[in-house]
Amino acid sequence: KPEDVTIGFKSGRPVSVNGKRMSAVALLEELNRIGGKHGVGGVDLVENRYVGMKSRGCYETPGGTLIMAAHREIEGLTLDRGLAHYKQALALDYADLVYAGFWFTPLRESLDAFFDKATADNTGEVTLRLYKGGFQPVSRKSPYSLYSLDIASFTMGAEYDQRDARGFINLIGLPMQVRASLQSRHKSKSKKVKRKQ
Repeated sequence: KPEDVTIGFKSGRPVSVNGKRMSAVALLEELNRIGGKHGVGGVDLVENRYVGMKSRGCYETPGGTLIMAAHREIEGLTLDRGLAHYKQALALDYADLVYAGFWFTPLRESLDAFFDKATADNTGEVTLRLYKGGFQPVSRKSPYSLYSLDIASFTMGAEYDQRDARGFINLIGLPMQVRASLQSRHKSKSKKVKRKQ
C-alpha cells in the first residue's frame, strides 16, 4: 500500500520526519526504515573512479534518496532561477572535490560558505508518496516560497499585466530577427549572383 512521508527542512538541512524533530542520525535511520519497506533507493551503477577505471557499485540508500528528492522540491520553491542553476553547477564540482579526498581544503570550506548562504531559505516541508519502489511529491510548502499562483498560473491574477509580455517577447526575439534578416539578405544576394552567371 502507498505510504506518505513528510520531511521537514530548516535552512536546507533535514530536521524532521512526519512532524517529529530528530537528530541527523535518527532521521536517516527512520527514513531508511520507511523507504526500505517500500523498496526505495536501490542503485546499480557503473561509475568512473578517480584514477580513471570504471567500477560497478550496488547500493541501498533509501533515506538518502528520499532526503535528496525532498530537498530538490524545497529548492524548487525557494531558489530563484539564477541561483538554482549556479548551485547545481557548483554541486558537481563539490562532489568531485570530496570524492577525490580534498575535504580539508580552503576550497571546500569556501564552497560550504556559498551553500550555507544559498540554502538559507530552504525551510519547509515536503510530502512524498512511496509505492512499489517509487515515489512522487504530493505536497510542498515553505514560508519562503517564491511561487505565486497569481503570477504563475495560466489564468494570471490581477498582479500580472499580460501586456508586459509583448515587450519582453519582442526584446528576447530581437537577436533571432536580426539573424533571420541577415540570412535573408545573404540568400537574395547569392541568388542574384547565380542569375548573372
